[in-house]
Amino acid sequence: MSQDTPVPEQVPPVPEAPPAARPPRRRGRTTLLVLAAAVLGVAAGAGTGYTIQYNRPETPLPPLTQRALVQPKGAAPKAKPLTAAEDTLVKYDGDLRKLLLKRPKGAKDWLSGPLGEDQWYPLYDYAETFERPGDAFTDFNSNGFRRVAIASWRTGTYDTSATTEIRLVQFRDDEYRYTPQFLEEQQNYMPEKKYAGNEGSSIPGTFDGKAWVYSKPETKAGYLPLYEARALARKGNIMMDIWLTSARPIKKSAILSVAERQWGRL
Repeated sequence: MSQDTPVPEQVPPVPEAPPAARPPRRRGRTTLLVLAAAVLGVAAGAGTGYTIQYNRPETPLPPLTQRALVQPKGAAPKAKPLTAAEDTLVKYDGDLRKLLLKRPKGAKDWLSGPLGEDQWYPLYDYAETFERPGDAFTDFNSNGFRRVAIASWRTGTYDTSATTEIRLVQFRDDEYRYTPQFLEEQQNYMPEKKYAGNEGSSIPGTFDGKAWVYSKPETKAGYLPLYEARALARKGNIMMDIWLTSARPIKKSAILSVAERQWGRL
């Protein structure tokens, strides 16, 4: 065959048409009758078994191996009332200021004015201590805020000045337990670099209390560096929030000592 002879094109084979999809098989009359008979058979068997069991004579149960319990006669003795030391409601519903640590000898007032006189922190003033006071005020007010008792003092002179502030924050926790949530929120941001910058230390004797000494002091031109430490713990619906500030570095033992002593009063 010469090169000029055209080669016939190869026509691909036409695929066979796929078999038509089968329609779903329908149950005929015979299938329905078989199912109905099966159901009636099960029902009849159950009825027969129940009849046989019902007509059998009663079989007495075996005797109990344990002796019969002796029932006490008369009314139970009245429970003794709790003492003031045993009843936590006496503490938590009483004067919260009595649970605050006492000011050490030689210390002076730090917060002046009405706040330093009656040791109560109004909700408005307490909310002002947060970065977003408006949101804090709304949040506390809608979650059963009850009261804040505060104690504060300062020691030393200008270049050795040190202050201590203790806040006992109480919520009602009637419908919703907000105090554990509030404690967790405060503890969660403390390890951030903007704040303490470390994981802190557990407060002995507490379940989830922690204390932090800030890794870096707060500095401002024209002022001495400000070192800070904080402790947070909760007992019932009372959260203790302790702050130490000083012109000199603060030891971890200092914040833990104050926290343990305040915890003991709760």
